[in-house]
Amino acid sequence: MEGKLGSNLTGTVLCTFSPLSENGTNGTVMPDTSRPLSVFGMHILAPVTAVCMLLFFLGVGGNMGTLLVFGHFQELRTTTNLYLSSMAFSDILIFTGLPLDLYRLWRFRPFPFGDFLCRFQFYLSELCTYATVLHITALSMERYLAICFPLHARRLVTKTRVQLVIATLWGVAGSTAGPVFFLFHVEGRECQPTEVGLRSGLLQAMTWVSTLYFFLPLACLCLLYGLICRKLGRTRPSPYSRIRHRHHRQTIKLLVVVVVTFALCWLPFHIGRILFSSAAWEQQTGGGNGEALFVASQNFNLAAMLLFYLSASINPVLYNLLSARYRQALRNLLQRCYSIRGSPNDQRSSLATSLPITDLHTSVRHTRPTCQNIEKASTLHTV
Repeated sequence: MEGKLGSNLTGTVLCTFSPLSENGTNGTVMPDTSRPLSVFGMHILAPVTAVCMLLFFLGVGGNMGTLLVFGHFQELRTTTNLYLSSMAFSDILIFTGLPLDLYRLWRFRPFPFGDFLCRFQFYLSELCTYATVLHITALSMERYLAICFPLHARRLVTKTRVQLVIATLWGVAGSTAGPVFFLFHVEGRECQPTEVGLRSGLLQAMTWVSTLYFFLPLACLCLLYGLICRKLGRTRPSPYSRIRHRHHRQTIKLLVVVVVTFALCWLPFHIGRILFSSAAWEQQTGGGNGEALFVASQNFNLAAMLLFYLSASINPVLYNLLSARYRQALRNLLQRCYSIRGSPNDQRSSLATSLPITDLHTSVRHTRPTCQNIEKASTLHTV
């Protein structure tokens, strides 16, 4: 009897441990069918599935609403909201993997969906993970420029350039996640890491790449928001610029909440990956701690999976809680869709008149560049 780590932690669902037995007649490796098809009992699977379904509808519905709001209202088509729209699209893609994750949580063997889907679900999950991290980092850098160097932001930050940056971010994320596509396959009726991936150390290498993708940008974000907060704290706004200054503070408050929520939701996920990678390495090298690490990673990753999907569904909730502008736009959009009141033109114009002229995350045009000639200079900052 030989133990072999199967399934995944590079995707979103839990890894599984599937002992294999060797057929004495032809030497083929067959799965040990005496093992249970699920690691967890019904008392755990049922509530976890219920929570995942709730997150699915909340995440897909909320992120679709975000895309519709930012796409429908012209005044919300800002550079900042281009990043947020791309992040919402990434979160929707993440939820396309939830049905397969739930299937494998209940029944990891057999995997009847084919080798391509086995590979692609992990690749897509990794792609969206990297893309989200890169988008948050790029958005924070834009906010740093807009607040600390507004004149440079006027020249550098344009919608065309932001669209090019977003396309580049997706390209970088896709190419970095590329090796994951070749790391998994269907063997013994299970979707699991390949022998080459385990023996060559590719699984461990991609785990550390993913870990760096999380911790390095997180350190960068802490530095950027520290500098932004110091800038806002030292600025003494004049009576003419207090509204812009307040909008900057509201912007940073929302973005900091988004970043902190992202970090808290994804930290257990990355810790679980390290545990699983260590278990796979111990198992492959014949170490004595492989199964103990595996058991620890299984229990740890059950909560990490829920937090992973929570992170993909919570941003629209945060926008509703912290942005009156977003709430007003969403309300007007729903009224337009269901014809609750008013004509389409009335509803479209109500967004522009009901709140101060500022987008969800205050655009560069509202940045106060200097302490002199405030109003004159601020008119130059239209993005």
